[in-house]
Amino acid sequence: MLKLNKRTEYGLIALVHLAEQAARSPEGVEAPVVSARAIGDLFPVPRRLLAEALKQLQQDGLVTSTRGAQGGYRLARAAEEISLGEVVSSLEGEPSLTSCAGLGAAGLNSSCDVESVCPIRSPLARLRTGIWALLEGVSLKSLTDRTIEPTALFAGESLSGRSSSL
Repeated sequence: MLKLNKRTEYGLIALVHLAEQAARSPEGVEAPVVSARAIGDLFPVPRRLLAEALKQLQQDGLVTSTRGAQGGYRLARAAEEISLGEVVSSLEGEPSLTSCAGLGAAGLNSSCDVESVCPIRSPLARLRTGIWALLEGVSLKSLTDRTIEPTALFAGESLSGRSSSL
């Protein structure tokens, strides 16, 4: 079933920590940089995977990095402007439910062997789109604040309270 890979999990742990550091900074003061080592000291995660995740997040513009002895990472944007979907996309690509429903603008890969007769292709592509919309609707801030309400997520409502349909 759908499962985030370890690199994504560790990247999310790092991002939540960076968001917490930013939230503690006085208004108008830039958040402190936090090294991968410092994050690794706080959370028992493999440093190699943590460093890989942070590097990819930096390449995709979700964090900024400062080099040197006092270097580290900080969020590139406010936590409420970074979606879980952006993080997942950065670290593992968009989710797919089937081998044919993961590529292309419509979410479909045209190299499917049973494309012309497949009864599940279109419904699962719509489900994938709904899952992706759900990930895009969850902000890093809501993860940091622990304000995601599972009942709202699974009742067909977006986090904003508006009804959604797949």
